[in-house]
Amino acid sequence: MADKSLKFSENVPGKWYVDENCIACDSCISIAPDLFAMNDDSSHAFVKKQPENAEETQLAEDAKGSCPTEAIGDDGE
Repeated sequence: MADKSLKFSENVPGKWYVDENCIACDSCISIAPDLFAMNDDSSHAFVKKQPENAEETQLAEDAKGSCPTEAIGDDGE
């Protein structure tokens, strides 16, 4: 389970985030490229845009479910 105390600084403010358990597998980006991005050195993903509607929220949920290290959280602020 993701830990909001370990979230990356690149995450935009809001409920969704990626934490330090990310292994840069690119799964979240392939599922929701409008919501997730890779950092400059490609070492981890981050939330670049918070979901704004039901469709985007479902994509974020799908990305969370596909994360092999459970690095995506939805309890941030």
